[in-house]
Amino acid sequence: MKKFFALLAALLLALAPGLGSPALSETELSYEGSVVAGETVPVSVPYGGRVDEMLVRVGSWIREGDPIATLATTLNYAPIEGTVTGLNAGEGDSAETVAERYGAVLFLEPTHRYMLEATEEKAYNNSENHYLHLGERVWLTCVADGSHKGTGMISAFTESGYNIEVTGGEFYLEEKVDIFRTEDRTKESRIGRGTVKRSKPLEIKATGSILKMHVKNGDYVERGELLFETVEGVLDGMYAPQGSVLCPETGVVTSVEKAAGDTVGKGETLIKVAPVSGFQVQFDVPESDVFALAEGQTVSMELYWDNMEAKNYEGVITSISFVNEEQKADSGSQQKVYKACASFKPDERIRLGMTVIVYPGAAPAAETLEENLTEEKEDED
Repeated sequence: MKKFFALLAALLLALAPGLGSPALSETELSYEGSVVAGETVPVSVPYGGRVDEMLVRVGSWIREGDPIATLATTLNYAPIEGTVTGLNAGEGDSAETVAERYGAVLFLEPTHRYMLEATEEKAYNNSENHYLHLGERVWLTCVADGSHKGTGMISAFTESGYNIEVTGGEFYLEEKVDIFRTEDRTKESRIGRGTVKRSKPLEIKATGSILKMHVKNGDYVERGELLFETVEGVLDGMYAPQGSVLCPETGVVTSVEKAAGDTVGKGETLIKVAPVSGFQVQFDVPESDVFALAEGQTVSMELYWDNMEAKNYEGVITSISFVNEEQKADSGSQQKVYKACASFKPDERIRLGMTVIVYPGAAPAAETLEENLTEEKEDED
């Protein structure tokens, strides 16, 4: 209504005989605009992986430090039970680089102290005894006098034979031991002979970068227990230990580029955010008013929350376009307008696209819904 009366007053002055065509004062000028994003910032993933959960959507208000998404990590488990030794890596380290320098990310001292380096020597000659299986249980007896007995498990095959992890019994280092397939240790079940050796610490290696360690030196772990988590790529010292990607800016989510289940590489964009610090008001200036405004000029703005009230903000004109556009005027004719932008200090109530009335001078007092309805009724009468 205020804009309508301001334009009506200007028209009457222009038509009044002998009065000429005086320019409108600042307080009589007003322009309708809207809140726009001054810029958008892409938020990328600091490491590669798979999107486990996307926590925001387009239009969400998000604060600096809020989680955007969680990325699934590679979980590295203990293949045997034992004690963690030689832990050479920390969170953020490259697993490959640590292994290259120290031999492994960490070592596991097996609970079982002995192993056998075995061959098919002295094996009973039948076809079945030539087919061995990883994980197969075997029975052991020392060659010297049979006083040392125990059990074991075939743990690996080698170029010269196979290895056995001693799971029970006591033996001497370098002691010769016969290996049987059955507990009764008959000669028909003998599959070979081996030499007792000390069990070597198991090298635990991985690929990618270590996101989170779950053990420390001296910890005892069961087989299948989680040791550490890794992710693809280099972390560069910037990572989220809980596998969450955090927002670097406070603002509004303008686009979501990835969804749960998508695979992402380091540096790929997850979302785009319009920082609230960059919010601006964009409005059209008719060609006739261009020289009444200037960059750096202070303006007042009314932002309408709803039909009940408006709130005034102070802003500064940051730019006025040097290229015009054709726009249809209220009268139906075409007029030339220029795009102008004004900065202001927004708060959390500001939404992109909100309607704004811009005044080069002080804004008139905000009208309530009751005043607007009264004016409309008077116009109808």
